[in-house]
Amino acid sequence: MKIVGLSGSIVGSKTRTAMDYTMESLERQYPEAETTLIDLADYNIQFSDGRNYLDYDGDTKYVTETIMNADAIIIGTPIFQASIPATLKNIFDLLPVDAFRDKVVGMIATAGSAKHYLIIEQHLKSILGYMKAQIVQTYVFIEEVDFHRKEIVNHDVLARIDRLVEDTVVLTETYQEIKQKKEDQYDF
Repeated sequence: MKIVGLSGSIVGSKTRTAMDYTMESLERQYPEAETTLIDLADYNIQFSDGRNYLDYDGDTKYVTETIMNADAIIIGTPIFQASIPATLKNIFDLLPVDAFRDKVVGMIATAGSAKHYLIIEQHLKSILGYMKAQIVQTYVFIEEVDFHRKEIVNHDVLARIDRLVEDTVVLTETYQEIKQKKEDQYDF
């Protein structure tokens, strides 16, 4: 199983801190999974211009192909100005409309206000649904008070991340089993 962690911003440290813990949790709970963390701050991504994702090169090609080859994705995003960052939206724009078909997608959001959980509910879930993702319904929302010196200090948040990892893997395994049973019904 290939699982990609996507840290969807090029600024700040909170989302990356949350994604680092998420990847550690994945490796601890599911060492057999093939995991990759993509932090958009580490890559030079081109703006989407409508081309097929396979027609880009360099970092853009690597990031889009890695996402397309994943079985599951855990997206980490800060909430800026009551929305997701443009860097994350650009990734969605680079991918085909049905990029997340047959993929399970979990979500983690970091924000300065408790009210920003609505962005996940009203904005990010809508985009992922449109792109055909199998969405892990529970997500992790982390506020600024849950961090101290680039560490998550709220043990409930850490437990929720561990649970998100478990839910993502279980849903991915279940979805793959259902898909395989459906394919096995055909004789060719």
